Amino acid sequence: MAVSARRGTPLTIEEISSTAVRLIDEGGVEGLSMRKLAAELDVNPMSLYHHVESKEALLGLVCATAAQRMHMPPDDGAPWQDQLKALALAYHRHAREHPALWGYVHTHPQLINDHRLVIWQTLYRILRLAGVPEPELRRTSEILNAFVSGFIVAETHGHMSDDPEGVDRNFDTAVHLIINGMVSFSA
Repeated sequence: MAVSARRGTPLTIEEISSTAVRLIDEGGVEGLSMRKLAAELDVNPMSLYHHVESKEALLGLVCATAAQRMHMPPDDGAPWQDQLKALALAYHRHAREHPALWGYVHTHPQLINDHRLVIWQTLYRILRLAGVPEPELRRTSEILNAFVSGFIVAETHGHMSDDPEGVDRNFDTAVHLIINGMVSFSA
């Protein structure tokens, strides 16, 4: 791993990804450039290419590592309903904390449709607990993702009426409806 003469310490993938997320949060995906990222990291822009081959590869890395930072519900024996709600809340919180990144991911489905990502594996585990048959896992998980993502799009674009008790109450209602629908579907 090369060490920049200016930095004095090796550049890490985690540092690259974290800094890129911060820059995206501040200026959107379009505001991120390899030069700007290199300046923030105090390295020569070419140093970044030892770790990622392009801006597109950087964005793929950022999306994958951002998903890994979400707090996934543990496999702790809690009822599937509680675990599904915890996962939905983590996803919602992530979308609200990183709206530009979230928006980018949802206009580049190849980034979110990798079912090897921890978020999908966690959802599969919860759906198995709920009794979803193995052949239906992918379809069911994609439908649930569409419902939650649609809610977030509606919320972020002002299509939800304001709730005097806040956005979280609206989302809690949506999750409650999803869980109740799954209960009646699996019964």
